[in-house]
Amino acid sequence: MDMHTHSEYSPDSRTPLAAQVAALSAARIDVVCATDHNTIEGALRLRELAPDRLRVIVGEEVSTRDGEIIGLFLEKPIPRDLSGEETIARIKDQGGVVSVPHPFSRNRMRHIRRDALERLWQQVDCVEIFNAREAFAGDNRRAEAFARERSIPGAAGSDAHRASEIGRAFIEVDEFAGREDFVEALRGGVVTGRLTGSAIHLATRYDVFRKWLVRRRTRKSA
Repeated sequence: MDMHTHSEYSPDSRTPLAAQVAALSAARIDVVCATDHNTIEGALRLRELAPDRLRVIVGEEVSTRDGEIIGLFLEKPIPRDLSGEETIARIKDQGGVVSVPHPFSRNRMRHIRRDALERLWQQVDCVEIFNAREAFAGDNRRAEAFARERSIPGAAGSDAHRASEIGRAFIEVDEFAGREDFVEALRGGVVTGRLTGSAIHLATRYDVFRKWLVRRRTRKSA
């Protein structure tokens, strides 16, 4: 299971859903958490397109006032720019699962603030202990230590913004029926991962620029 992925529905990704499906199949991923930034539209569409062997969990990486938080098993989008507490409450109102991505990242601006993490961790269902896009391996180790010390289940994901990144990180878990036993399955999970490398962040900046340029040209021609 890859618990953190992005598609063309994220502002910093140009990965078409069809390419994402193909890459997930090639990487032999059985379960994918589709977690585009501040939208579930791509996840819902991916769920429609996915073959029977690929299970799609609808998620969203939400930009909160306290940093990014992922909601899983969503049917409705979570608004951005709320507090961490309100974001978590809205995820759980849907019966969703709360995951904290890349909590100790040194190469991202929007990771959850440390004071917010200390304030909110008891309301969190899992913490991402391996993110393939971390620039420093030590940041993943710090996340793993934090989760282990507090007995919080670990999550793992490629954080793929391009199809070539899919398969870089995943967690092997026992079969789970639904959101009810999802978190318990994570407790026995085995993480496999390798870092993508720092250059991928330059590629992401290029993708952001290309999408901005396309939007600008579209507005001019309208």
